[in-house]
Parts: sequence; structure tokens; C-alpha cells
Amino acid sequence: DFMSEKVESSIGLKKVLGFIPLFIITIGIVVSQSSVVSILQGAGLGGGTFFIAILVAFIIALSYISTYSELSLIMPKAGTISTYTAVSIGHFPAIIAALSAYVAPTLFGSIAELFLLQNVIDTIMPGSFTNISLIVVWVFALLNILGIDLFASIQSTISFTMLVALIVIGLVGLGTNNSQGIPPEQIMQNFIHPNSSVFTLVLIALWPFIAFELVCDFIEEAKKPVKHIPKAMFGASIVLLFAYCLIAFVAMKLVPAEVLSNTDIPHLVLGEVIFGNAGKIIILILSITTTCGFISTAFATTPRLLYGMAHHKQLPTIFKKLHPKWRTPWFGVLCIATLITIAILIFENNTDALLMLVISGASCYLLPYIIAHIDLIVLSKKYPKFPRPFKSPWFPLLQIIGIAGMVYAFINNSPSPELRLKVYINVAIFIVLIGAFAFIWVKYKMRKGLFEPETIEQAIKD
Repeated sequence: DFMSEKVESSIGLKKVLGFIPLFIITIGIVVSQSSVVSILQGAGLGGGTFFIAILVAFIIALSYISTYSELSLIMPKAGTISTYTAVSIGHFPAIIAALSAYVAPTLFGSIAELFLLQNVIDTIMPGSFTNISLIVVWVFALLNILGIDLFASIQSTISFTMLVALIVIGLVGLGTNNSQGIPPEQIMQNFIHPNSSVFTLVLIALWPFIAFELVCDFIEEAKKPVKHIPKAMFGASIVLLFAYCLIAFVAMKLVPAEVLSNTDIPHLVLGEVIFGNAGKIIILILSITTTCGFISTAFATTPRLLYGMAHHKQLPTIFKKLHPKWRTPWFGVLCIATLITIAILIFENNTDALLMLVISGASCYLLPYIIAHIDLIVLSKKYPKFPRPFKSPWFPLLQIIGIAGMVYAFINNSPSPELRLKVYINVAIFIVLIGAFAFIWVKYKMRKGLFEPETIEQAIKD
């Protein structure tokens, strides 16, 4: 036994991550340029009422963080929503959940990030880098295939630095006197007596609280996963709640609401109001680093999910092929890069589509979150005596609240009926396509029942 444990420890992942590194990784995963833009545009659309939407989004986030904390520690070597779902309700919903959780946000989120970067650069240096989106996509695709992960190793710290910068901008903004926005008294009145816009702003507020659960992918590298994984997610969500509320309040106070809601680069506007011309350089640097970090993360995580799904026979075997020299999932990287490129060419840097892209990405993410809640409820019934190092508090109340909140957020996904229809169409097309693939693959390739579950023992072994 001693020798087997020694061999296992020598070939397994090193347990080197304590709470602080996991917390910084979580912040780095969640914070992005598009999340900041969502907060600022929401502030312009809703005023003080938007704080209610932020709180609702925060509660929804707490529900899925609680669910993923328990699921990840039940199956600490399984790691993804596809495995949790395959054990609870079968491979058909598992494939839909995994592709919705990774491919859709990667696609919609990457395009939004790239368009934001292009817009910031075009505003500050018109005509300087007209094809920056395609350059960034294929440079980081190549780097990930070659296994060059220098930037990937520091991108979480860069995004954490952006969080610190946001807090600093917020604190400096509190002391700025050239207020052209809403008086603080009116902001407070709108918060105490919210108007009906809160019903259509929840999903805009939810996008900045999405993807905390991706830190669970590092569970085998955590020194104390039972203690630190949940703590990192809950701690990061609370810190971001403070940061988002602070930056939203400062934006409402300093910038006219119509300017915040009608520009695609409200962070650049706010930076200029607080710091003058120096604000342009600050926002430009943050835009470049966070966008590159987001794209690098997309290429580092999503192809590896596809690689893992292929090993579980949920995708064609070509997805599990590694580059003979660099040992990277090259086919998955090329697929993601190609999909993003096609989308860029279709939208042609149309900045008017930014909010639609963000809301579409968030909407697709709701389905795997709902499925994750269902997974936990089902597993608690199927395996009631299975060890649970972490137990979701008030089970199943948070899961029911989470499911209800996500359905509600999807139905009221945007302030505009026209925008809402576009989001519905985007989500429907994506879900129908992956649903058709999942149906054919499970039924005719895997030759399993659509809702035939795997055993939890097999999942952990795999």
C-alpha cells in the first residue's frame, strides 16, 4: 500500500495550490473586459435599480457555487459537468451540458472580448490595428498548440490586477467631484424603490458572476481541496460583489446614464472622466491584457474538455489526439479557433452586437447550471450514503432557488424585446445543433440509452 501510494503520488498532479493561489485563479477566471462592460452598461440602463439585479445575480451565483462545491468533492477526479451529468441522468444531457458550459461561452465571450479590444484600440489609435481580433485568435491558437504557456501562467495574476485596478478606479472615483450622472440620493431612492427594469437586467448582471466553478478543474492540484475550493469560490464572489457595486455606483455618479448605456466602451469613458487622457492608456493596457488572457484561457481549457470527453467516448476520437511533439490537443484548439474566426467574419467587428453576444453567452451557460442543480438532487437520492466532504447548505433550497432564478433570468434576458428575440434565436440554434449531435452520437455511436447513467464508481475510476 505504501509503495502504491508513493508511485501514485509521483505520477499524479502535484498538490501545490493553497487558498491564495486558488482565490487568485478564481478571480482571474471570472474577471474580464466584457464583465466590466456589462456592469457599466447595466448601471446606465437601470440606475440604482441595477443594484437589485446585481444582488439577485449574486444569490444565483451562490447557489451554483454551492452545488459545484459538493459535486466536485464527491467526484474529485472527474472534474467536469459532463461526468457529473453522465452519472446522474445520462450521456445525452451530459454532452449538451458540457458543450453549453464551455463551447458557447468560449464562442460568444471571445467574440465580445475581441470586439471590445478592437473598439478600444480604434477609439484611441484609429486605423492602427484593423485586424487585431484575427491576429490575437491565431497567435494564441498557435502558442497553445506549441505548448508555450508563459502568458497563460500569469494571466490570472493579470486579471487579478485588473480587479485591483477597478477597486482603485472606484475609490478614486468616489472622491471625484465633476459629477455628471445621477445624484447619490437619487441612486439610493432607485435602490429602495426599484422600477420594473430590474426584471430585465438580471442576466446582464449575471454574466460577471459566471464561471467560478472552473476553479474545480484544479482540484487535484489543491493542497486542501475540501477546505480551499469552496472557500476560493465563495470568497471571490463576495469580493467581486463589492467591486462591481463600487464601480457601478461611481459610474452612475460620474457619467450620464445615456452615455453608459449607449456606448460599447463605457470603461474607457469612465477612465477618461476620472483620470483624463491618462485614463485612455490605463484602459488600453487593461483591455489588451484581459482580452489576451480570456482568449488564452479559452484555448487552454475548452480543447482539454473536448479531449476529456473524447476519452469518455462522448466525442470523436480525433479530439483526444495529442500533438506528437508538444503533447497538446491540437485538433480541439484548431476547431475553437476556426469557430471564433467564422463568427468574427460573420459579425465583422459589429460593436452593436456586443450586448447581444454577452447575453447569448450567459443564456447558454444557464442550461448547464440548471442541469448541475438537477445532478446534485438526483445524486443525493441515488447515492445517499456516498461520502460528501462538502454539503450544500439548506439542501435542496439553494438548488431550487438557483433553477428558478436561472429560468427567470433567461425569460427576461434583456431590456429590449428585439434583443431578447435575437438571444432566443442564438441560444435555440446552438442548443438544437448540439442536441442533434448528442442524440445521434449517444444513440448510434455509443449505443446507449439517452438517459442511461454511468455508475459513480466508474466515473471516479476514469
